[in-house]
Amino acid sequence: MKVEFINPFVTAAYKVLEQEAKTSVRRGELSIEKTAVTSEDVTILIGIVGGVRGMVLYGMKEKTAKAIASAMLNQQVLLFDEMAESALAEMGNIISGLATIDLEKAGYICQLSPPTVVYGRNTMISTVKIARLIVPVHTDHGTITIHVALSETGKG
Repeated sequence: MKVEFINPFVTAAYKVLEQEAKTSVRRGELSIEKTAVTSEDVTILIGIVGGVRGMVLYGMKEKTAKAIASAMLNQQVLLFDEMAESALAEMGNIISGLATIDLEKAGYICQLSPPTVVYGRNTMISTVKIARLIVPVHTDHGTITIHVALSETGKG
């Protein structure tokens, strides 16, 4: 997988988290994994098809998920309920949508699947032979781990 596939997602995450979750953002160290990933407390999964194919995962602790949902909804979220789930799914959708705009500028036309929210730890998620580029994004609300597992299918 090309390392440049991760930059659009990190850039979009900065923009969305700063604006929607009202937080400062700083990037952690990039790593690569080739094994299946174990979900975190809350993991948003978005499939991508087109010029690149694969998936993007946004994982976080429940405490972080509640804090981000609270900031996005302008009200305190005490329980990870349907409204909080919807807010986080939309966050993942917006980040991924903005990232695909940058991928399209580079010649990779893509479509996104609707977001899926996995709630609960230790669910194994396989990216089927596609290595994952992983970058933690640290916010005032906690850390979101972005996993980008994309392979090039062709431009256009």
